[in-house]
Amino acid sequence: MTEHPAAASATDAAEAAGPAPASPQPPAAGTPAPRPAPDAERAPAAEWWRGAVIYQVYPRSFADGNGDGMGDLAGARTRLPHLRDLGVDAVWFSPFYASPQADAGYDVADYRAVDPVFGTLHDADALIREAHALGLRVIVDLVPNHSSVEHEWFRRALAEGPGSPLRERYHFRPGKGPKGELPPNDWESVFGGPAWTRTTDPDGTPGDWYLHLFAPEQPDFDWEHPAVAEEFLSVLRFWLDLGVDGFRVDVAHGLVKAPGLPDIGDSGKLRLLSGDVVPFFDQDGVHEVYRTWRALLDSYAGERIAVAEAWTPTVERTAGYVRPDELHQAFNFQYLETPWDGGALRAVAERSLAAMRTVGAPTTWVLSNHDVSRHTTRFAGPADTGLQTREPGDRALGLRRARAATLLMLALPGSAYLYQGEELGLPDVTGLPDEVRQDPSYFRSDGQDGLRDGCRVPIPWTREGSSYGFGTGGSWLPQPADWAGLSVEAQTGDPDSTLEMYRAALAARRAHPGLGAGDGVEWLDAPEGVVAFARPGLVCAANTGAAPVPFAAPGHVLLASGPLGPDAPGGGFLLPPDTTVWWSTATP
Repeated sequence: MTEHPAAASATDAAEAAGPAPASPQPPAAGTPAPRPAPDAERAPAAEWWRGAVIYQVYPRSFADGNGDGMGDLAGARTRLPHLRDLGVDAVWFSPFYASPQADAGYDVADYRAVDPVFGTLHDADALIREAHALGLRVIVDLVPNHSSVEHEWFRRALAEGPGSPLRERYHFRPGKGPKGELPPNDWESVFGGPAWTRTTDPDGTPGDWYLHLFAPEQPDFDWEHPAVAEEFLSVLRFWLDLGVDGFRVDVAHGLVKAPGLPDIGDSGKLRLLSGDVVPFFDQDGVHEVYRTWRALLDSYAGERIAVAEAWTPTVERTAGYVRPDELHQAFNFQYLETPWDGGALRAVAERSLAAMRTVGAPTTWVLSNHDVSRHTTRFAGPADTGLQTREPGDRALGLRRARAATLLMLALPGSAYLYQGEELGLPDVTGLPDEVRQDPSYFRSDGQDGLRDGCRVPIPWTREGSSYGFGTGGSWLPQPADWAGLSVEAQTGDPDSTLEMYRAALAARRAHPGLGAGDGVEWLDAPEGVVAFARPGLVCAANTGAAPVPFAAPGHVLLASGPLGPDAPGGGFLLPPDTTVWWSTATP
């Protein structure tokens, strides 16, 4: 009997990727000047985004450069070599704009300024330059559905009262009832409670209501007003001129509302991915906005892109956002919400690939982000856990499944998104004290469960220190004591660690012609609970079932998420539960 390798050598993977470039010197101080895309700073790649692996940085939880307990751009800059060594192609930064931070920066007061919590515009410029020097592209979050109540437009609209032209740039409406005491319609906020808040007029009397599909501190723009469209084209140009390679478009499905803002019944409750059509999401008018944006992006050198965060009823509706004259990618939330079940995973993958093929766009794959429980935790319990969970579950089981799910995802054709810390196998922190929570949905008990803080805890870099290398001043959310063993330092060089598995997988993905871009998959017959497919020169098989499955090895093992079983009677071997393996069918 022979034991098959659990993973390719990380040293071999690193050597295959070539020598790492030297870190550049910090740029000279001063106000950053607008500049075109620095194409000379990165290797050219036609339509690089079709097979890219993009890493999400949640700035407040990535690295703290000034010791105040909050992550920032200076801290993120010091950790960029980790992302280069990991092997990703691009980095997406969640918002760092000027903001009161009512919703972790997704309430923007100034789209052209960096919040002092995160640094300065010079820090942003330095971050972009150094990322490019390391061969990494930079994508920034854009929040066009709503602003902060501290945005100059909204502040003036309130101060000037009814009749202010600035109120036309938001959704101000009179209330229902004899004295306007009831909301204008029955819509509910994503965070729970009414989607409307009543204003007080300058004379102190109750006034009109304004729409906020999220927190009351996040009033929705009215995209029917031309000034809104003009403003965001200007914002896009500002960051493109600074050198960013693209934008992640927050709530891309929400910009346009149905005319008249009609009631929807059933108390106006929000229903995502349910198949229901609602008047505040996924309206056809959004597509004209994105056609305008695509023309602007195409006018810049360097293949600048935009990816839609579009929660739509079906993957076919999602495909509408990535037609050739619209955005480049859209997040695949249908895949994200799929449980650890081979049949279900194959079905959603087939449907996703087919839908994107009709519009010539790449399919995207994602397992975790800043809005859902980490997949290490979601897969640690029953299949019906959902996108957020309060229970830690069986952590060892969750990690095995998460590693297997990652290799399955990275073998599928298209672009993959990773969330910071998943390469360390981090779980959600499910036992946070109530007094440290900051997720706005936590404070609206009739809305979401308020569990997003659990996936936002600052990540560990070292075995020791007040915050395991996150910074010198602790961390804004407490880290568990056992995270020292999950740190980058602890896992580096350990061939069985999750970090080295990710490094090996991304090195193999870069080197192997059967991984990455494209849309062709040959689905293979497999026992129940196993999903298997072939790509050029490669076969991937994942066992989501409860028992080992005999498998005839079609080639030599390239990578596996865990130890493979012994040889099976009659040839081949046993593929253990919760394990994924890649075979190379090419001649060694």
